[in-house]
Amino acid sequence: MAGNSYGQAFRITTAGESHGPGNVVIIDGVPPGLPLSVDDLVVDLDRRKPGQSKIVTQRKESDTPEILSGVFEGQTTGTSLAILVRNEDQRSRDYSDIKDKYRPGHADYTFDAKYGSRDYRGGGRSSARETVVRVAAGVVAKKLIAQAFDGQVIGYVCQVGDIKADISDPSAVTLDQVEKRPDGSANIVRCPDIDAADRMIDLIEECRKDGDSIGGAAEIVATGVPAGLGEPVFDKLKADLAKALFSLPAVLGVEYGIGFGCVPMRGSEHNDLFTTDSSRIVTRSNRHGGMLGGISTGMPIVLRAAVKPTSSLPIEQETVNRDGTPTTISTKGRHDPCLLPRFIPMAEAMVAITIADHWLRWRGQCEATT
Repeated sequence: MAGNSYGQAFRITTAGESHGPGNVVIIDGVPPGLPLSVDDLVVDLDRRKPGQSKIVTQRKESDTPEILSGVFEGQTTGTSLAILVRNEDQRSRDYSDIKDKYRPGHADYTFDAKYGSRDYRGGGRSSARETVVRVAAGVVAKKLIAQAFDGQVIGYVCQVGDIKADISDPSAVTLDQVEKRPDGSANIVRCPDIDAADRMIDLIEECRKDGDSIGGAAEIVATGVPAGLGEPVFDKLKADLAKALFSLPAVLGVEYGIGFGCVPMRGSEHNDLFTTDSSRIVTRSNRHGGMLGGISTGMPIVLRAAVKPTSSLPIEQETVNRDGTPTTISTKGRHDPCLLPRFIPMAEAMVAITIADHWLRWRGQCEATT
């Protein structure tokens, strides 16, 4: 199956299924000498793993990573880095009675249309379980951009259903605000606006009790990114970031900067005016979201991703069998009533991987000429 790799200079290749033995990522392009340990990987894997709160799936996975190659004496060697995360709590029996039914909102029908067969256990290759190793690769990318230019990528939930967070300055949001409430307890919905977070949790709980699910949106902000990353035509930084986020399961829309808010504006309203700040060229506003002509400007890169409601529902819905016979379906198993809380580390990972890739490409292309 093609399409298992992403990136050029910093390139990841993943393998694995939801109910297989595990998932693995091979990362090429990691420079030598980058400090890396299992403890580094665990932090973001714990943010992604199931069972972490009452508003996510209760599947129990330790998500303990194993570094198989590419690290020696606590540092990357410059050779291929391989990371394995084993599956431990699969319940394949939950899917046996729907193996010939097409789940609404899932890739069951399209997999059959493409391959003629599919792994019906939890979605197989199309399951979000695959993203566990993307998050591991994202940790490596985050460490790389932090070392290279003090870059940082932070995501948070900005909307669940019709509840929107009030975030005046996306670039000022800290990881601590995303992960913790003011009293130090866990911010289980990962929204830094605590009033909105409480209402989001209530809505997610209401949907869970109804056997239903709810969608929302995430905002991802990259700061410290230098001007000049990206290409002016097909490999625009904005295009690769969009592809990175769209490659994640359940993403139905991506925008950056002011996004669709530009539609009613005049050019004089929309343009971000240039100025200087401590001899550095900046813009007075950031409606362009940190990218112009597909190349980074040095301003914070601000993206938003729309995430659909979880498709797997215990309530009965109409569908058809593989032969087209009408039937009904009720999906068993353990599923998130809202995908957003666990989506955040996945989105951060893909943004960090893309920025690391473009930085390495810039360094290889431009540093040699300076």
